Amino acid sequence: MRILIVDDQRLMRDGLATIIGLEPGIEVVGTAVDGRDAYTKVAEWQPDVVLMDIRMPGMDGVEGSELILKHFPETKVLILTTFDDAELIMKVLEKGVHGYLLKDMRSEAIVSAIQTVYNGGTVFQHDITAMLLKEIKQLTEQKEHDANLLSHNRPANLELLTEREKEILALLGQGLNNKEIAGSLFLTEGTMKNHVSNLIAKLGLRDRTQAALYSVRHLS
Repeated sequence: MRILIVDDQRLMRDGLATIIGLEPGIEVVGTAVDGRDAYTKVAEWQPDVVLMDIRMPGMDGVEGSELILKHFPETKVLILTTFDDAELIMKVLEKGVHGYLLKDMRSEAIVSAIQTVYNGGTVFQHDITAMLLKEIKQLTEQKEHDANLLSHNRPANLELLTEREKEILALLGQGLNNKEIAGSLFLTEGTMKNHVSNLIAKLGLRDRTQAALYSVRHLS
């Protein structure tokens, strides 16, 4: 497994490279200092996973991730972030990254997350995602209020959903998982999963994380 580490802080960059490089089966092919540098080095070294800081001078992790995923779709991107980056996290999730990690996570959790995305999975911790969605909703509402741009118009494809699917979408926006939503609506988990899959398909979204973001934006 070939890893590229991207962070503008040398101490963080070199520390991660040292820790991750000690793991058997993992090779840190190099490091980069911002999104543009990361894109250049992905083109040169073809890493399997990019561990990308989200907030950097120059080209940040949002733009860097978008470039990499557009031109090298086989490359997995895992974001490094803090709770203070809620608005940026919303933007980068919409670009199709494969997950995010908090910078203060233990090294073994970071390694485990890298292995998960390398093997085709995603890394979105439910409790953290719920907190982020709440903060994102507050940020979005405040931004719209301050700019006097609050609109009551909803996108047309929302009308494709059944009333039950709209209920479920609203609960996704609150950060609830399938089990919690199923219990709230007195449904089986299997039925819940079918509803979630259907509403994701109708809205043209990629996964439940994008559905949650959609809910925050359009059902608040």
